[in-house]
Amino acid sequence: MAPLDHDLVAFAASALSAIPANDGDHTVTAAARTSSGVAFAGANVFHFTGGPCAELVALGAAAAQGVLAKDITTMVAVRRDEGRIRVLNPCGRCRQVLLDYNPDMNVIFLDETGAQRMVPVRGLLPFAYVYGDGPDGQDTLREVAAA
Repeated sequence: MAPLDHDLVAFAASALSAIPANDGDHTVTAAARTSSGVAFAGANVFHFTGGPCAELVALGAAAAQGVLAKDITTMVAVRRDEGRIRVLNPCGRCRQVLLDYNPDMNVIFLDETGAQRMVPVRGLLPFAYVYGDGPDGQDTLREVAAA
């Protein structure tokens, strides 16, 4: 297992610190590191219609600079919690998107004891649906169910 990227956690925390604490529209930031060591940050865009999570914004920020998800090695999200900035585990939607874009991407998360750990995103989403799975673009589970 690769060592935890503490600098990436600090980069995400720095991005969150730049946002005023009373701003309820941008409450989470994420940072993504590439295989060449470049890092990108993004902030969530809260809206009652379901704005994008910080991880997705970080992917978009990287793409806007010519870096695709296949080149992202590590992702982390952070939020404010009781006056401190802490790692935030990705939601189910983000886990699925990260898996679909790059199943080998590592994600820094909090384990059941609250310790920071890092695993490939597929480790956070066991038995996941994989978009486009199967020989004709249909998921294998649907093919099995129809048989």
